[in-house]
Amino acid sequence: MSLSKKLRHLSFIAAAAASIAFISTAPAQAGSVENLERERAMVLQAILMPDLGPDERLVKIGASQRRLVDLERIVLRDDSLTARPTPAVRTAFKNYDLTFLMHAATEKKMLMVDNWFTAMGLTTQSIMSTHSGPR
Repeated sequence: MSLSKKLRHLSFIAAAAASIAFISTAPAQAGSVENLERERAMVLQAILMPDLGPDERLVKIGASQRRLVDLERIVLRDDSLTARPTPAVRTAFKNYDLTFLMHAATEKKMLMVDNWFTAMGLTTQSIMSTHSGPR
């Protein structure tokens, strides 16, 4: 390969690397619904984590519940969501009980965990009748 081809190759690689570096330093834009979904996923992960003891689970869920209430309020008050009803936004409001866990639980006078289990159709009897093991 000639020297000019090598230089062109190197300049192309340098330009690609610079572009990637520039793109990766741009701040990520997450909307209010995405932030709510991320926090909700962390709460559900804490609820379902089998290796947590009851006290640890209570602490983890308690800390997340306060953030979850704040994020739910932000989403409910976000007027820009009606201006751009993306599929995620439509799904969030369509599944109110599962998206807005704390608000739905408060409205039903239930614990958040109980509200989630009820919305998912899980009962104590159905959970107790399950067996763990290979499929």
